[in-house]
Amino acid sequence: MNNLTDHIGRSFKVLRVSLLDRCNFACTYCVCDDDRTIKKPKKTQLSVHELSTLIGRLHDTLHLQTVRLTGGEPLLYTSLTELIASIRHAGIKDIKMTTNGLLLAQKAESLEKAGLRSVNVSLDALTENTFLQITRRKGVKRVIAGITAAKDAGLDVKINAVLSRGENDNEILPLLDFAFQNNIKIRFLELMGMGHLFGEKDNKFFSMQAILDKISTVYQISEQPKKYGDTATYWTTRCGNTFGIIANESRPFCADCNRLRLDSNGNIYGCLSSDVPISLAEINSREGLEASLYAALAQKQMQFSGSEMSMLTIGG
Repeated sequence: MNNLTDHIGRSFKVLRVSLLDRCNFACTYCVCDDDRTIKKPKKTQLSVHELSTLIGRLHDTLHLQTVRLTGGEPLLYTSLTELIASIRHAGIKDIKMTTNGLLLAQKAESLEKAGLRSVNVSLDALTENTFLQITRRKGVKRVIAGITAAKDAGLDVKINAVLSRGENDNEILPLLDFAFQNNIKIRFLELMGMGHLFGEKDNKFFSMQAILDKISTVYQISEQPKKYGDTATYWTTRCGNTFGIIANESRPFCADCNRLRLDSNGNIYGCLSSDVPISLAEINSREGLEASLYAALAQKQMQFSGSEMSMLTIGG
């Protein structure tokens, strides 16, 4: 089924897999004040064999280009290297992961050997106090050590920084300088109205224009053409350094979205704006799988409208 597309040509070529719905951080944009504990995985979570088999079936049908492993926190997934090796064996070579990086230093080399090629590390602040305020955990030095270890292991590394007004918008320039000095691509993310922030993000929202205004006080920058399917728009400084902004609100990228999301229980979602799961766990026929994928494709919207579903469930 190479021609699974909707009325404007959108398809699924990138599969984001949320491996589990728990995390060792409790970031303010992901977890509300009343829910800071590290959750145990749900009993219905798929085994590594079930999950790898399902990913293989999706690949056979969609001819996926990329699989990105997310969470919760994917480094808490006990069979991570086994899963990565299974995905690679299924014929998918572009395997990526998004992580908070706390456990990355001790695992980067084994993950690269298993077949991981790229890692996005969440780093919302460089100062320990601000880092603690956002993540509600200590460990900025461990995250930075993880970034270094990932680079040393040969992984392609990017930094993601979610910006919240009054919390870490003063970290933009230090993070940018850190990325430039270490030759790492960085993307700044606008706050998304998901989970406990659904309908409540506005007082913390820091826009793409506000980000650019702050960066422009120090750097002369020029915008680069956006690639089809990319979430980020990139800018280059006069010295040749590059940074991106994922501006879900200011500059929606839904029109060329090519992502499908799979959670740890075997449910798929065609859009972050939809919190209606489509279960694949009991579907054994190709016809049934195709029907479910068309239903997921029908969930796609032209602009993100928010969702009550937490990032812990679907990984963003």
